[in-house]
Amino acid sequence: MSAKLRGVIPPVVTPLTEDRRLDVASFERSINRMIEAGVDGLFFLGSSGEVVFSTDARREEILTEAVRITAGRVPVLAGVIDTQTSRVIEHIAMAERLGVDGVVATAPFYALGGPAEIERHFRALREATQLPIYAYDIPVCVHTKLPVSLLVRLGQDGVLDGVKDSSGDDVSFRFLALANKKAGSPLSLLTGHEVVVDGAYLAGADGSVPGLANIDPEGYVRQWRAFEAGDWEAVRTEQDRLAELMRITQVTTGAVGFGAGVGAFKAALMLLGVFESNQMPEPVAKLDGDNLEAIKQVLAEAGLL
Repeated sequence: MSAKLRGVIPPVVTPLTEDRRLDVASFERSINRMIEAGVDGLFFLGSSGEVVFSTDARREEILTEAVRITAGRVPVLAGVIDTQTSRVIEHIAMAERLGVDGVVATAPFYALGGPAEIERHFRALREATQLPIYAYDIPVCVHTKLPVSLLVRLGQDGVLDGVKDSSGDDVSFRFLALANKKAGSPLSLLTGHEVVVDGAYLAGADGSVPGLANIDPEGYVRQWRAFEAGDWEAVRTEQDRLAELMRITQVTTGAVGFGAGVGAFKAALMLLGVFESNQMPEPVAKLDGDNLEAIKQVLAEAGLL
C-alpha cells in the first residue's frame, strides 16, 4: 500500500458454522461479493470480525483464508487488537508473515495508561514493523479516546499511516480532519460511523469502514463514487437509504451490544443467502424467531430481498 488508503474498506464479518468453526465457504462468498461490488480494501479481525473472541489460532486461520481469497485484488488490513503492547507485536508478526498489507491497533486496554503510554505503545509498534499502521479509535471498548494532537504528531513522525475512527464523536473527528489538513495530511482518515458517512466526507474523511457494507456494499461504493464526483445530493440520498437499512440493529429485542449489532449483520447475511448460519461466538446467542422476521422486514423495505 504505497498510496494513501482511500474509499470503502468494510470490516469483514466472520461467519461461523453451527459448531462455531470458521465457515470458509460463507467467508469466500462474502469477500467476493464485496470485492465484486467495488470496495477499495477489506479489514479483517476488527470488532465486526470477532477479533476479541478469537484465539491466536483462529486469528491465524481467518487471516490465512482472507489473504488467500482476496488474492491481491484489494488491500488487506488486519486487526492486531490486544490488551498490551507485547501481545500486539506478536499479532503484528503473524499478520506480517501471512502477507497482509497493513495493521490496525487500538490503544492498550485493561491496564489503562495515559497519553505518554499510548504514544510509546504506537511508537513501539512502528519499531516492530514496516507495515502501515492504522490507529483504531474506539473508546467505548478500550476506555481511551485518542487525542487529536497525538494522532497528528504520530502521523507527522511516520509512526501512523491513518486512523479508523469509530468513536462516534463527530466533533472530535472534525477537529482531527482540520488538524490533519493543516499538518499536510499525513494521515488517511477513515470513519467507522455508518450512519453519518456523508458528514465525515464533508469534514474531510478519506474513506469509510462501515460494518453495514457487509450487507449492502454497493450502496457504500455508490456513495463514495458520488462523493468523488462531487455529487453531494447523491451522497446524502444514499446515506439516508443506508441509515434506514441500519435499523436492522435496532428492531430486535432481548439482544444488546455485540449481539444486537454484529448479530443483526450476521442474521441479515444469512437471510440474503451469503452466510449459511448466523451463529455467534460464545457466550453470545444468535438472533432467531421474531428477531429474524423483524430484520427480514427491514431488508425487504430496503429492496434487498
